[in-house]
Amino acid sequence: MRVVVLFIAFLLGSLSPATADDVTAAQDVIRAQEQAFGRDDASAAYSFAAPAIRQIFPQADIFMSMVQNRYAPVYRHRSFDFGEARSDGDRIAQRVHIIDANGEAWEALYTL
Repeated sequence: MRVVVLFIAFLLGSLSPATADDVTAAQDVIRAQEQAFGRDDASAAYSFAAPAIRQIFPQADIFMSMVQNRYAPVYRHRSFDFGEARSDGDRIAQRVHIIDANGEAWEALYTL
């Protein structure tokens, strides 16, 4: 089984040093976007993208196409489970363990 790290940046507003509540809030955002991908709801998925990502992909359909083509395990998968979360000042790094549609293991790192 192969493990590859994916780096995707999303924004959760202005965070103070991370607490358990901050980690839960970050996971809620990640889960909401993951569910939007599952529904093919480009607008909802795009609403969670960081401003820097929105500058690169200025429309929801362009963003969704990028995710479908470059981050297929994030877009479609068999399982999507949270791993370790770490904080560094006002940022949270959340690992997500993904099993893709073909049964291969991936690890995504979301930074919020």
